[in-house]
Amino acid sequence: MLRPCRLLLWQVALRLSYHVVTEIIVSQCSIQSAVSPTSGDEEVALPLATGSNGRDSDPASLCLGGSNIFASIRENSPTGQFIANLSVSGDPQASAIRLCLTGENSDWFFLEGRTIRLNSSSSRVLDREVHGSVLIAQLTCYEDDVMQSQYRILVEILDENDNKPNFLEETIQPFTISEAIDADGDMISYIIDQSSPDASFFRIDLPNSGNVVLDKPLDYETRTHLQLLMWAEEANSVEKFNTTATLTVNIEDGDDQYPHFLPCAPVSLDIPVCTNPTYTTNITKAHQEVVLQFSPGPIRAEDGDRGLNTPLIYTILSGGDQGRFVIDNQTGEITLTRAVDDQRLTPNFRLNIMASQLDDPLKYSVASVLIRVICENVFHPFFNRTTYKGFIIQSSSPASIVTTYGNQVLLVQVSDWDFSDGLNPNIRYSLHSPSVSDRLYHITQDGVIIARTDRLHALDRHILQVVAKDEESGEEVSASVDIEVLQRGQPVKADGLHLQPSSAQGFFLLKVRFSLPPLPSAHGRNVGSL
Repeated sequence: MLRPCRLLLWQVALRLSYHVVTEIIVSQCSIQSAVSPTSGDEEVALPLATGSNGRDSDPASLCLGGSNIFASIRENSPTGQFIANLSVSGDPQASAIRLCLTGENSDWFFLEGRTIRLNSSSSRVLDREVHGSVLIAQLTCYEDDVMQSQYRILVEILDENDNKPNFLEETIQPFTISEAIDADGDMISYIIDQSSPDASFFRIDLPNSGNVVLDKPLDYETRTHLQLLMWAEEANSVEKFNTTATLTVNIEDGDDQYPHFLPCAPVSLDIPVCTNPTYTTNITKAHQEVVLQFSPGPIRAEDGDRGLNTPLIYTILSGGDQGRFVIDNQTGEITLTRAVDDQRLTPNFRLNIMASQLDDPLKYSVASVLIRVICENVFHPFFNRTTYKGFIIQSSSPASIVTTYGNQVLLVQVSDWDFSDGLNPNIRYSLHSPSVSDRLYHITQDGVIIARTDRLHALDRHILQVVAKDEESGEEVSASVDIEVLQRGQPVKADGLHLQPSSAQGFFLLKVRFSLPPLPSAHGRNVGSL
């Protein structure tokens, strides 16, 4: 009877041991990261957002909710310094998920709950000059020991002024020119001709030695070679015979510049530092599987060290919209892989593009890309007539609305059948006429023409040109407006009838708000808004 009971007890103990060991394995990564910072490629608990196989994670996965992490931290920061918060759905301390970090820089991080903190110490200080400008790690999220998502974390190390300036040893090494020989055996002194354009770069410490020493740093991006005139003169003779030699120094480029995107826009003439452009383009719902064309030019970067011209690789840091946009890592070309579903939900996309050196990924540059989703342009905007006619009655009022001969407000508007109601919200109206129109007339974005009545003269006639431009597609269309200035009380002909206009023009039902640039009136007051 004891043997079956003893066998049952062994089975219960074995099952309990299995559950205890399982719980320890599941929570080990989180406990280790929160209490004991790791080193090397040890796993640290961190959440991830994108499946490593390129597909979306299981909708029920607790690994959902993560996102790319781009953060910054100052060098010399103390241990435990905050870096970023995590947004994974599951709680690493309360659920059966394992969140891990690997990579060459993973030993600089540890996890405290859902917060990534810096893993430094008094003997291991984060130093930008030693460790570079960026820390990179790989994030992985496991659920039931199955990898659900994977992600990259990138932390920029911000520089602090914690070092005194020092000349680089290799920039001040002496070099010797060929010794000048005097057949008489006289002692020779060597002198740098200070009238040489590049004489300020060099010095001679011992005149009799012929050793020319570099006196200040060189910059290949500014000068690729230097030239100076050397004198060799007898030091102990009465005649002081001398000769000259030209010394040419070719400068080799060093890897001390970061990449930059083209076209380069220098900060100023005195500061040869490029500001990266913002690349823009327009797409419609019909576009897919196409290579996008950008303005002010194709996405391209170059190494700042022109003498080296190190190959670069391109990466989409953010905004790729789950593979909707992909980039050729060698050419920088961006391809739209699938169409946009709804322009109203996603009117534009913003991407961050990184170009980094192939041999040193820590030398990089980032540019912005703006992709606008516009309506498909099938129909051109058009005016319903080529010439509009209207009149204005002379008065002392600073501003009046131009009306039609049918006693209606003159509306100069275009129609665009790309829109269901025919009204294109991207249309902008302007007057392109001789200078008289700029001084006397103004058109609103509703197509209403305003006249500065107190500056008009009776019986005048003005021909204006109204231009309507679609700011999205760039299309332009124009029409003429023929405006007649009537005297007070002058009858208006409309459809063969004589109408007596009101000088106050108070018979219109349409309310229009507009503003004019302030101009002095005849009474010395400024004309404001009506």
